[in-house]
Amino acid sequence: MQIFDASSMIYAWDNYPLRQFPPLWNWMARQVEEGILVMPDVAYGEVNQSDPDCASWLRNHRLVRLEVTNEILQIALQIKNLLGIVGDRYHPNGVGENDILIIATAHVHQSELISDEGRQAVPPVNASRRKIPSVCSMPGVAVPCYNFVEYIKRSNEIFH
Repeated sequence: MQIFDASSMIYAWDNYPLRQFPPLWNWMARQVEEGILVMPDVAYGEVNQSDPDCASWLRNHRLVRLEVTNEILQIALQIKNLLGIVGDRYHPNGVGENDILIIATAHVHQSELISDEGRQAVPPVNASRRKIPSVCSMPGVAVPCYNFVEYIKRSNEIFH
């Protein structure tokens, strides 16, 4: 199972339009319908807010939406503590609450996270400035994180 962040779904929707890349979207539809590609409920909410057509496409293909559980909340709190975030004082250049819930969801489900948030070659000294891929790579988190293009390449799928 691969867990998609809103950033990757919106990236794919914007950069690989359905009418120009039907084989890609047919494959993606199968991934969604078979429960291989899933999204945390908070990520789906972000997609719905940003691009209702994309959210509708996901809904029409019976996207599995993962709800926030107590276990996910506990892991999210641990991640928040690792980042040194106190209360609701998230750094504007770092992860936000939804991002932490998405990472925690991938952690709990022992799944890869697909996110197109910017990579940080050198993690910031201030951990609260880390973006999703950098947080995923932290020893206390350890969630494999790939972007959309890496997801496609790793699939070895050929699109005709």
